[in-house]
Amino acid sequence: MAFKRSPLPRSFATGGRLTSDLVSVGFLFAAEPSKDEPNVEFTLVAASIEGLKGDYRTLSLLVDWIPIHFDQVNVDLLVKIVKELSDKKVQAFWSSVGEWQKKDPRLKKLSRIYRGPRIPIQEMKLIRFPLNRDGEDPRFSATKLVVPGRILRHRPTDIADSKYVAQHHLAYRHRLIIGPSYRADMWAALESDPNLTPSELARKCYGSFSTAWNVRKDWQVIRGLAT
Repeated sequence: MAFKRSPLPRSFATGGRLTSDLVSVGFLFAAEPSKDEPNVEFTLVAASIEGLKGDYRTLSLLVDWIPIHFDQVNVDLLVKIVKELSDKKVQAFWSSVGEWQKKDPRLKKLSRIYRGPRIPIQEMKLIRFPLNRDGEDPRFSATKLVVPGRILRHRPTDIADSKYVAQHHLAYRHRLIIGPSYRADMWAALESDPNLTPSELARKCYGSFSTAWNVRKDWQVIRGLAT
């Protein structure tokens, strides 16, 4: 039986590190982007974890980021990460994203991760009044997460465009060219470190060894042409 590698990182970014990682993927915080390019999917999940703990500024920006940039998300990796989380509210959030963005056929698996009852973003006794006053956030009204209408502000101008992100994130740039895949991330990783072996490449980008082998072989062909 083949060894199954967990898609979860040792820990998710928090604090200043998370802020810098989010700047790297297009959140317009007053901070410098990370020096070490962050994994897109880990960064998004880290933002959702912190946001659902009560950092609604980050969560609101994450919700605004999704319709702008979600075409460049590796949904296969995102699903694998969210499936292994123990936090049901975070799972409900990402299932709700799948339900909200249901026009994207890639998101069916994401929408099915959490199958339990609806979960309020805060304790129901805390949100009952704003729910009665404002109703539900229309982005989540038909999903697994109960969100009052004004708790997550809507300011898409606080999210950078694809050109900005491509300038600060090499893997994102390759996803624009190749598509949101392990292959794109591996190609970007080889441009940053040409000495990566297929095994190292597979571990770094959370893809399969066979994909890493083929990417390295193809990359060497293109590199030879450029030389």
